[in-house]
Amino acid sequence: MIRIAGAPISWGVCEVPGWGYQLPADRVLAEMRELGLTATEFGPDGYLPADPAERAAILKAHDLAAAGGFVPLVLHDPDIDPEQDVDKALDGFGNADQTAGQTAGQTADQATDRTVLVLAAATGADGYEGRPGLDTSQWSTLLANLDRAAARAAERGFPATLHPHVGTMVETRDDVYRVLDGSDIPLCLDTGHLLIGGTDPADIARQAAGRIGHVHLKDVRERVAQQVTSGAISYTDGVRAGLYQPLGQGDVDVPAVVTALNASDYQGWYVLEQDTILPGPARPGEGPVIQVRQSLGYLNGLL
Repeated sequence: MIRIAGAPISWGVCEVPGWGYQLPADRVLAEMRELGLTATEFGPDGYLPADPAERAAILKAHDLAAAGGFVPLVLHDPDIDPEQDVDKALDGFGNADQTAGQTAGQTADQATDRTVLVLAAATGADGYEGRPGLDTSQWSTLLANLDRAAARAAERGFPATLHPHVGTMVETRDDVYRVLDGSDIPLCLDTGHLLIGGTDPADIARQAAGRIGHVHLKDVRERVAQQVTSGAISYTDGVRAGLYQPLGQGDVDVPAVVTALNASDYQGWYVLEQDTILPGPARPGEGPVIQVRQSLGYLNGLL
């Protein structure tokens, strides 16, 4: 069964301070369900209640499952223990057996997916406007901590993935393959961030099929991406300039990615995630939901 989820970032809800207008959760979740999405990621820390029972109640009220949670952690610093931060994040996920990838009409026993811990190797600074270089020792720490974090999540019943992301310590093609070679953690295949960082997402889907644990589908305008990677404009300004586009309207070979995932019998979530910055509130039925609807229609056509 194909599982298609949403993410609050597609509605402009982001952890970066000053990112833009933040739509309320009830509206975002309601619009997701109206589109026919069956699950959502949690969004930034504090967007949904920290208490897992309250969080589950909000999702249940909108008939949505929990697909995953994006958790940026500093993993390259030997003085920071990632397991404590993993535990803190997973405390909000709730009971693994009760949240096991349930979509509308499913019980936990029928579901095959669990809520995914989506890690990013944060720099330690707010936002995604550049990153420091790592020496060999810091890389060793990062790779070891990825496996430690994944093991801790598994102990608590949740799968973990590493999300290559612009402005984090795992951004470029070399970074991605260093993670694949030096750790066992599965990847979150984010088609947009991979392309911006110089990695062909379809190649990863084919070459590392057994390491794909979660998927973020977005499309990218490559001309704007080149301005971001060259430093001509900031990442945030790139998003404002239309860096991310509805599926099928950018330069990512989305059909090739989906074909490769289907060939590998990928069973996880397809999360529609198009980073958006809102200058202000939009009337119900207008604003970000229009582009998410376009992406959903395109993806359904492929599937």
